[in-house]
Amino acid sequence: MRPRTVAEFSGQEHLVGEGRILRRMIETDSLASLILWGPPGCGKTTLAHIIAAETHSHFIFFSAILSGVKEIRETFKEAERYAARGIRTILFIDEIHRFNKSQQDAFLPYIEKGVVTVIGATTENPSFEVIAPLLSRCRVLTLTQLEPDRVRGLLVQALTDSERGLGGRALSATDEALDFLAEQADGDARTALNTLEIAAGFVSLGGVITLETAQEAMQKKALLYDKGGEEHYNVISAFIKSLRASAPDAALYWLARILEAGEDPIYILRRMIVMASEDIGNADPRALQVTVSALQAFQVIGMPEGRIILGQAVTYLATAPKSNASYIGIDAALAEVRKSGALPVPLHIRNAPTKLMKELGYHKGYQYAHDYAEGYSGQECLPDKLAGRTFYEPKGHGYEKSIVERMEWLKSRKVNAS
Repeated sequence: MRPRTVAEFSGQEHLVGEGRILRRMIETDSLASLILWGPPGCGKTTLAHIIAAETHSHFIFFSAILSGVKEIRETFKEAERYAARGIRTILFIDEIHRFNKSQQDAFLPYIEKGVVTVIGATTENPSFEVIAPLLSRCRVLTLTQLEPDRVRGLLVQALTDSERGLGGRALSATDEALDFLAEQADGDARTALNTLEIAAGFVSLGGVITLETAQEAMQKKALLYDKGGEEHYNVISAFIKSLRASAPDAALYWLARILEAGEDPIYILRRMIVMASEDIGNADPRALQVTVSALQAFQVIGMPEGRIILGQAVTYLATAPKSNASYIGIDAALAEVRKSGALPVPLHIRNAPTKLMKELGYHKGYQYAHDYAEGYSGQECLPDKLAGRTFYEPKGHGYEKSIVERMEWLKSRKVNAS
């Protein structure tokens, strides 16, 4: 069922839509080396095959998991033979992030000489996993997770396609089964099609794939997700709002609903980390530490025991004192920056590493905090136009009560110092 042309390809309109970058590269035969970055099953390998076919290029599939430097050199010899005949070689490197530095270095001279056009595929951030010299020679294109409607369309196509799909078996599927498979695939077309094939094996010729059949094939129950995915987002919203409302029992219930529906626990923990700063903040600074620790612990332990770690973190967040003062503070500061622009840094808090800077008054009048009683000078550090402006206003809940007292003391010392 792999698409063979751009016209057959589903999704990634920002890359292959009319007039978009990858579509233009193919149509004008002006292909550059690329790194395709995106989640599993979103079409990275398929796009590489399509590019090679539509630009009439020699295609070599290369797996970073199975290949080493020896295979790389042999591949380049093959590419050079094709180049001598005037045929471009597209070298597709699956899981390019798995190559080490020396292996990635081996590609550079051949890319420079134009022997190969490299298309790398990765699920990892190339900024961290691909060496800078190789990254600078490639254009990074980001692919996104397929929407459930897209995945559903691929499932319907596979059911009806007699040449490459299951059309010869005259099967059908209920709307509930298709919706379930599309939602539970998490945007991975490969997973969806593989599961459909398994489900098809459970029914006879001319039979119907039901929701129960799809559940058996997927090994998940349809607990949360509806056709548009609205209920999924409703339950996630209920979970976060229960944490914010300091309702631990409700938070545990919604957590259980989310886990039973097959949601990725890492996604839940990421949402909890944001919530720990946004809604708890300095009212209990340990909330962020607990949640980050929960994420790290879960990555080590996994499921099913990981549910215990999630439960501990959820109950801590739900019962912690709440304050969104830090959240409000950073948004207020950002709004001011966007409004007033890059105001000059006051001279007294500028660094002065050179003689010229010192002559211009940089660092002059700076009051080193540790030279003052209790490590506080009271010196203004905002730009002149914003002197005295307040962005962070702690609400006095939990630990923020101590912060309020500290800030009142700092304020009184600052007034006395002036």
